[in-house]
Amino acid sequence: MILVTGGAGYIGSHCVIALLESGYDVVIFDSMEIGHRETAETLKNLDCKGRVVDVMEGDLMNIDDIDRVFETHRVDAVVHFAAYSQVAESMRDPSKYWNNNVVGTMHLLDSMRSHGVNSIVFSSTAATYGEPEYIPIDEKHPQNPINPYGSSKLVIEQMMDDYDKSYGLRSVRLRYFNVAGADHLNRVGEWHVPETHLIPNILKSTFGGEGDFKMFGDDYPTRDGTCVRDYVNVEDLADAHVLALKYLENGGTTDFFNLGTNDGSTVKEVFDECERITGQRIPLKVEGRRPGDPASLVADNRKAKGILGWNPRRTLADSISTAYAWEKKRRE
Repeated sequence: MILVTGGAGYIGSHCVIALLESGYDVVIFDSMEIGHRETAETLKNLDCKGRVVDVMEGDLMNIDDIDRVFETHRVDAVVHFAAYSQVAESMRDPSKYWNNNVVGTMHLLDSMRSHGVNSIVFSSTAATYGEPEYIPIDEKHPQNPINPYGSSKLVIEQMMDDYDKSYGLRSVRLRYFNVAGADHLNRVGEWHVPETHLIPNILKSTFGGEGDFKMFGDDYPTRDGTCVRDYVNVEDLADAHVLALKYLENGGTTDFFNLGTNDGSTVKEVFDECERITGQRIPLKVEGRRPGDPASLVADNRKAKGILGWNPRRTLADSISTAYAWEKKRRE
């Protein structure tokens, strides 16, 4: 059985489906502060090759909650998503991020050690790199995060190195670029409160009463003046977690991988594609740049392809189409 922390959240829920479809039983551990009970219930009721899903509510800050999961289930490995992830909030309240993300993860790793579980796949981030020194960004790029969110994830990566060297607890750290899209069967999708990601915020503006979409900055040194980002589909991302888990099962050593498409789209290109797919003119308001937004962030994903055998297959249009179908379903 695989323990998925944060499994009722956006990326975690898609990973649960990928694990079930790959033949694993899953126990979801989630505080439901960011995750949704409705999502957990959907996952519990899926019919995936007879696989089992259990849901246990709890908080990483309470080690007794985590111990209870390992005492209830025979866990073979962990996939760890549970974290706060809003960059702006981390700037306002770094204590929240250092406590929950770092201390919470330490509790998880210590509980794993106590119960003889020695493999973990960790949801890291491209935010550990900070301002890009070159594009595309490979895994050798310096890690100099510029916000507490990125710093908290980098410290966790360093902690995992120490736990491997001293305790033999192996980890794979997956550094995401910009995640987009939803389940192609419309079972789960993106559902943040507040929503901070580009594509759902553009799509929200197609519904009455949601107001204009705000585009921040059109004077960057890019092909059309708007920021370039690497949008990786959430189902492709979930597939990478399954491959990382199998890599550890097969004796793979602790390592880290970028997850992106090796290509970038500008905000304007994403906006135009959203208009094309929805068939609507989306109200737009251009505002000034936001502090700390780099002009371009694109992944070099060759390491994940070569070692994990991961190959992102879904397009930006796929991501927007599934995100739009999910947004309509959620509103209904």
